[in-house]
Amino acid sequence: MSTIGNLIWFLFGGIFMGLAWCLFGLLAFVSIVGIPWGRACFVIAGFSFFPFGKEAIARDELTQVEDIGTSDLGVIGNIIWFIFAGLWLAIGHVFSAIACFITIIGIPFALQHLKLAGISIAPIGKTIVPKEVAAAARNANAQVVVEKMRQQS
Repeated sequence: MSTIGNLIWFLFGGIFMGLAWCLFGLLAFVSIVGIPWGRACFVIAGFSFFPFGKEAIARDELTQVEDIGTSDLGVIGNIIWFIFAGLWLAIGHVFSAIACFITIIGIPFALQHLKLAGISIAPIGKTIVPKEVAAAARNANAQVVVEKMRQQS
């Protein structure tokens, strides 16, 4: 089902948002300093081209290991990102979602645009995985928390 959704999504508008992500990625790569943002743009461009069946998840939530993108430097990077690009990409996705919500058949696509608007705000430290992998990572993290709570009591 996600293959059909991705195909329809790509043909009827997903290509434009994906290309917008690629454009922002290229602009970020112009300077050496912008390379981390450019990398995040290209990862999320792939997500934007084919979003059905995938989910954005924090890398430390997936691997249970903090890296530079999930540390305090990642927060600073996300703040800078929000000011220069994130807000504009999120606005684009929200307007696309509104256009899709107008028709009943467009509601699943509108929900994908809202999902992409959320990641547009703070993409540093995130990765894109299948929904099943994201659910398994969250379950594993919940299991770790439960074990810690049991050991404390």
